[in-house]
Amino acid sequence: MRTEARLFTGVALFFAVTAAGYGRWSAEPAGSAALAVAAVMAALVAFFLRVRHRRDGPRAEDRPDAEVIDSAGPVGFFSPHSLWPVVVALGTAVLALGVVLGLWLALLGFGVLGCGVLGMVFQYRDQDQDQEPGPDLDPRP
Repeated sequence: MRTEARLFTGVALFFAVTAAGYGRWSAEPAGSAALAVAAVMAALVAFFLRVRHRRDGPRAEDRPDAEVIDSAGPVGFFSPHSLWPVVVALGTAVLALGVVLGLWLALLGFGVLGCGVLGMVFQYRDQDQDQEPGPDLDPRP
């Protein structure tokens, strides 16, 4: 992740320099604010990638002597039958309509979106805790 961290650090520096130059020679504060926010967001991603690189060490993609087989294996866990992404999409659509049509609809959409995000975050919270062995996990014959 070292390469990605360097890339996002460069992007953050570019946006910071651009925001400073735009703020100095332009009379518009909105563009400077947007560029400054872009710089902060890129810096946040760069910080995250640097912390992950320090904690996890170099990946196979970071080593010049790595083979293709070094990066083989499971990528991660992806929920196959979750309805929470549909709830998040519905909440986002209602929130976007609420921005156009009225505050009451935006608040409703924000509530649905919040429920969907919390559902996605906590849907597997109790999966690994306090599980009793089933018939295929029972160590006894």
